[in-house]
Amino acid sequence: MKDSKKNLVKRIGLLLCLLLLNPLCGIPNVQADQSVLIAPPAPSAELSQDGRTQDPVTKKDSERRLAIIIDDLGNSMGGTEEILNLPVKVTVAVMPFMRSTEQDARRAHELGHDVLIHMPMEPKQGKPEWLGPGAILSGMTDEEVRKKVEEAIDNVPFAKGINNHMGSKITGDDRIMAVILQVCRERGLFFVDSKTNYWSVTSQISEKMGMPRLSNDIFLDDVHNTRHIAGQLNKIQELLDQKGKCVAIGHVGVKGAITAATLKQYVPEFQARGVRFIGILELAKEQKGPGTEPGRGVTSP
Repeated sequence: MKDSKKNLVKRIGLLLCLLLLNPLCGIPNVQADQSVLIAPPAPSAELSQDGRTQDPVTKKDSERRLAIIIDDLGNSMGGTEEILNLPVKVTVAVMPFMRSTEQDARRAHELGHDVLIHMPMEPKQGKPEWLGPGAILSGMTDEEVRKKVEEAIDNVPFAKGINNHMGSKITGDDRIMAVILQVCRERGLFFVDSKTNYWSVTSQISEKMGMPRLSNDIFLDDVHNTRHIAGQLNKIQELLDQKGKCVAIGHVGVKGAITAATLKQYVPEFQARGVRFIGILELAKEQKGPGTEPGRGVTSP
């Protein structure tokens, strides 16, 4: 009898030990929610073509927009074909009255790029022969300035707007810029200030006329080598971080192929960061003023 009691006590003690060691004993099995217990993996950084680590794409990245303007088309300049065949949308500024003016403007339009008239304007410094035909000079009357602008508009098909070629003296002249912008307004075009003059009056006059205020943020190839252009493209990424949009100007010419090649190399990196390449017309339409129709464009044959 005593042995039976001892055995019973031992069994009860063993059962109590098991209960203490396993508090879930007797409770239905509940599977843990793995989505709660296991943290999602952190987004992995990507490497650009030059091996630099990139930040993961964020919502802010996806809203970044880059409008690249390439100046000096219209004279069969070096890099023209490479620029026109870039895999992204750009804006080409075509000089009027040159040997390939119409051809370059038409091809750019057919390939989906925006077209500007690259209007020659007198600079504070520089050789007169750099201006090209049809230039606007500071000694011209209002009527002469108007005629030059209208002739240039008629000469460059599919133009959405105008930007200045050189022109540091003219963009600081209230009288002449008022005439130029008035013609732009009448013809449904906008004006992009290339910012060759820190004291330009273009933005102020555009605002008074209810027109878009557009200007260059940075030159890509003011020094014509790959290293400098790559550095400028890195600065563009910083500007996009700050502003969400950026206007940059490059050129065709003697070293135009270098600009085109460097741009093409960096396109995938920009796209991986969510940057969208746009034509300058998109930025102009965002600032459309009452009673105006910027960017209607000219479709003269």
